Amino acid sequence: MNNKVTENQFFSNSIISWYRENPRNLPWRETQDPYKIWLSEIILQQTRVAQGLPYYEAFSKAYPTVQALAEAPEEEVLRLWQGLGYYSRARNLHGCAQYIWSELGGIFPNRYATLIQLKGVGSYTAAAIASFAFGEVQAVVDGNVFRVLARYFGIATDIASGKGKKEFEALANQLIPENSPGEFNQAMMDFGSRCCVPKNPSCGECPLSSSCFAFQKGLISSLPIKVNKTKVKERVLNYLVIRCGGQVVWNKRATGDIWTGLYDFPLLEQESFPWQENLNQEAVLFPKKYRHLLSHQRILGSFWEIELSPDKRTELAKWCQKEGFDLVEHEQIDTLPKPKLIVCYLTDREI
Repeated sequence: MNNKVTENQFFSNSIISWYRENPRNLPWRETQDPYKIWLSEIILQQTRVAQGLPYYEAFSKAYPTVQALAEAPEEEVLRLWQGLGYYSRARNLHGCAQYIWSELGGIFPNRYATLIQLKGVGSYTAAAIASFAFGEVQAVVDGNVFRVLARYFGIATDIASGKGKKEFEALANQLIPENSPGEFNQAMMDFGSRCCVPKNPSCGECPLSSSCFAFQKGLISSLPIKVNKTKVKERVLNYLVIRCGGQVVWNKRATGDIWTGLYDFPLLEQESFPWQENLNQEAVLFPKKYRHLLSHQRILGSFWEIELSPDKRTELAKWCQKEGFDLVEHEQIDTLPKPKLIVCYLTDREI
């Protein structure tokens, strides 16, 4: 047996031993139901476990089967997703459930090659479902796995590049043991999120530190390498919060921008807002302002509150019909799916 094989076995055995000694009781690890595993993986994309767990439990209760999710109205799904962000995940989740129910008879594909063809399912999610639910030997590679492998093996390839992704996936698939692929994948994800964390990792307690390249060379803070960074766009959103006789004007956001399918208020997107000209003294002089940071956008939301007298309701309704807005009763507002920025305004709290 050559040294490379021995090193790989030591790495894999150490990761699995650490995982067994540091278990976490998570509901999606107590099942091999591909639907529940898929649900958890979609929720946990770009989301910490502590934040995602309540959403997983809520979705599992509301939609215990793929049929239940497929038959749910999209607005209801988005409302349950509210606050989790990255709403395209929820729309893809819903659309994928509808496809599985209507086109596949409610039966999940059981191989990586077919799972990856599902809407919203990338290589990571497909590998997770394939290994956890069906025992396929297919390694998962996410940010946690990139970090562990880059540090331990001393890999300086840019993880944001196509070359880097292929290199790390190939290495992970060399390391995964055939007799316990699901356990190894869970161990890698947990080890990266709990021990080999981005800042201040627990190197003193790490079972791999004696042979970790980055630890031995003092390169923990330098690896992994990610060259390409998302450029953050600045946006100013001036919202018109128009109230009239117990009703509020709402806007359902169309495709082609953030928050598709969610509700906010009519808005003007511009730096300088001529409130006196547009609102005829019916808005507050100093609007409520909230800042909201997305992965690729930094948003300043200003909320100009306008109170119209009840006798203007008919005129307002005609304007809403013309502009494509909805007049919603106050008691119905909670049922609308809304982005976090709007929720924070309604509850008057900072983001």
